[in-house]
Amino acid sequence: MDEFLFKIIACPICTGKLIYSRNRSELFCKKDNMKFPIRENILIFTGDDVVKISRHPEEKD
Repeated sequence: MDEFLFKIIACPICTGKLIYSRNRSELFCKKDNMKFPIRENILIFTGDDVVKISRHPEEKD
């Protein structure tokens, strides 16, 4: 995906900022604790691949 898109795209739930994880090919919303995968350069906002998480996976224990 284009780096410019990561600056303007927002969470579909709260319209907040999404955090890009290049090594996981996912975007995260810290406010909603949701992760949105990127498959073949397409951001997935619906379906079984969108998952609620307990915390941001990049945070340390």
